[in-house]
Amino acid sequence: MSEQNSNTSSNKKLSILFELKRFIRPYLGRTIIAATALIFTSGLTLSIGQGVRLLIDQGFAEQSLEQLQHAVQFILLITVLISIGTYARFYLVSWIGERVSADIRLAVFNHVISLHPSYFETTKSGDIMSRLTTDTTLLQSIVGSSLSMAIRSALMLIGALFMLFATNIKLTLIVLCAVPFILVPILVYGRKVRTLSRQSQDSMSDVGSYAGEAIEHIKTVQSYTQESAEKTSFKNEVEQAFAIGRRRIQQRATLIAGVIIIVFGAITGMLWVGGSDVISGHMSGGDLGAFVFYAILVASSLATISEVIGELQRAAGATERLIEILQAKSLIQASYVTSLNAGSLAAQITVKDVCFNYPSRPNQAATKHLNLTIEQGKVLALVGPSGAGKSTLFELLQRFYDPQSGKILLDNVDIRDLSPQDLRQQMAIVPQQPALFSSDVMHNIRYGNELASDEQVIEAAKKAYAHEFILALPDGYNSFLGERGVRLSGGQKQRIAIARAILKDPHILLLDEATSALDSESEYHVQQALDTLMHNRTTIIIAHRLSTIQHADKIAVLDAGKLVEVGNHEQLLQSCELYQRLVKLQFKSV
Repeated sequence: MSEQNSNTSSNKKLSILFELKRFIRPYLGRTIIAATALIFTSGLTLSIGQGVRLLIDQGFAEQSLEQLQHAVQFILLITVLISIGTYARFYLVSWIGERVSADIRLAVFNHVISLHPSYFETTKSGDIMSRLTTDTTLLQSIVGSSLSMAIRSALMLIGALFMLFATNIKLTLIVLCAVPFILVPILVYGRKVRTLSRQSQDSMSDVGSYAGEAIEHIKTVQSYTQESAEKTSFKNEVEQAFAIGRRRIQQRATLIAGVIIIVFGAITGMLWVGGSDVISGHMSGGDLGAFVFYAILVASSLATISEVIGELQRAAGATERLIEILQAKSLIQASYVTSLNAGSLAAQITVKDVCFNYPSRPNQAATKHLNLTIEQGKVLALVGPSGAGKSTLFELLQRFYDPQSGKILLDNVDIRDLSPQDLRQQMAIVPQQPALFSSDVMHNIRYGNELASDEQVIEAAKKAYAHEFILALPDGYNSFLGERGVRLSGGQKQRIAIARAILKDPHILLLDEATSALDSESEYHVQQALDTLMHNRTTIIIAHRLSTIQHADKIAVLDAGKLVEVGNHEQLLQSCELYQRLVKLQFKSV
């Protein structure tokens, strides 16, 4: 079993590396130039050892100022070339790191906003934000710095080992005796660091999610005087993240310290043997100097690799989290069966024997064999107790979910045969709590039609009876509304949302009773705006007010996901017991 898990983990790691290659591949030209510069500088660095040998053997040993000058000039020339190569390598690698990080961030965001809503029932928004920011920033550091250091160190290690053998085989074997003692802790502790790195990333995501949720509901927190409790809970989240981070750092510190002891212990032994050979005349001082230089390169390369390997393990954890999102499949896919244009279809909706369970509640039916017809240009009101399936029908109509059985038809065409974007373009929803963005009024209204001119936006605001209060704002249509439109009243938010729907000019209108939570004056203005919006459109309303029900062409009574009865207000008062009870209790019948 453990072997199978190991193979699975290895395959997963290869898959992750392959995914990273996908993002680096578009910049192959720059990558090749950076790699060339890296190889060039590595080779030049190795040649410094020969400069050291010349400096000692021909400069110091022969007491020749001319030879000393040549050796110094050689080292200076190599140093200048190394600096030029390093500049090119550092710039290109850092550029690639920034670019790849930005591309991954874009790819993740573009994929996330196309996923089905049920994905967000099980994935916290704070976790997604953490992956978009923290994880991609970490990858930027890895691709733009640490990965280059690791490759450079690996090249230096190989080259320096080759030069060690060329200089003195006996001393090289002494150094190599330490390699197994270095590889074992790297492999053992590296695996632990990778596991802790993933846990660290997840814990930081939890911290961000918790803080974001508390801040989002700050009024509720303060209203119930839960500041102390929230501080304590957040402290526990932070301390848990710190504890995981501390264990990760401890493992890395142990790895680095162990490698340093082993490597420099081997170099010390080599110096003793090499010094003895110089004294006895078996090798020159220049050869020993060059050998020491290459041995230090080997040691520093191994130390760098052991340090960078921890960063690479963190990158593997971050990449794993990002790839999880990129590999998530949306349950709602565009159809390739037909090229029908939803805008050319009549706005008549037929719900046929629809059964649906939310993915997060697979054993609890939201609708059961639901059958319903909504005629073009008519107003249908949906009434029923909580959990009757009213909001679920809105979700299904917009194809945020597909039913497990049955189908929904638009002008006798299954909506699954239409592009989801094309279908939703024919609809506009005005919810009880409008979703406003942290931008100005113009942007929020234009969200209904991004191609609309300023004049069209203003005209939509006038039809929504929002123009006057917008002009009264500090900067008019350029006024910043704050997060979720916090600077507006409930009625003003509703009219902005209605103006957005008017600008979209949909064939089908979905209203989650936009006046139910408003005062009388706001309700009057919003109702006027709604009357304008509903004119000559197929309208479905989740009803909470008696006035809405009385003006509907038909009323559908739902209970526990089933259709109880359909009729007008007077008919249902005579024939439907559930409707009578709802009118008395929920709608406060007169």
